[in-house]
Amino acid sequence: MSTHIAEVIWRARPGDEFLAGRYSRSHELRFDGGAVVAGSPSPSVVPAPWSDAAGVDPEEMFVASLSSCHMLWFLDFARRAGVEIHAYHDLAEGVMAKNDEGRIAITRVALRPTIDSDADRATLEDLHHKAHEACFIANSVKCEVVVEPQTRSEGKEADHV
Repeated sequence: MSTHIAEVIWRARPGDEFLAGRYSRSHELRFDGGAVVAGSPSPSVVPAPWSDAAGVDPEEMFVASLSSCHMLWFLDFARRAGVEIHAYHDLAEGVMAKNDEGRIAITRVALRPTIDSDADRATLEDLHHKAHEACFIANSVKCEVVVEPQTRSEGKEADHV
């Protein structure tokens, strides 16, 4: 298959008191294509000043990876089917709670893509189903992943598909 590399780099900063737990958790994420992203725990998990709300947290990256993977498959299946897609926007949401084993985990991710297309509802639903089945990331996680598509035809309000 293939291998994917991500570098995660953290360094203590002047004035940090690591052993006392008073240190910044901000870090840098580097990807093989050259992208560099500021990383941090969520301020809801680790409060400021030990986190940075401007950094991307692991929970956000998890949700974004599911959303991105679904979108890429959706677009590919639409292209193969000859379905024109004008725009794709997903407001994905992950819920962190205790799982069945009593551990804190992301237990559910809802993908809520809004699709701008002239295709009918049944066609879009079929494309979402195929995308969900093919998504490598969705196939790799144990939390519930649901797709709650929205659709918007040009000049019309979004509605549920």
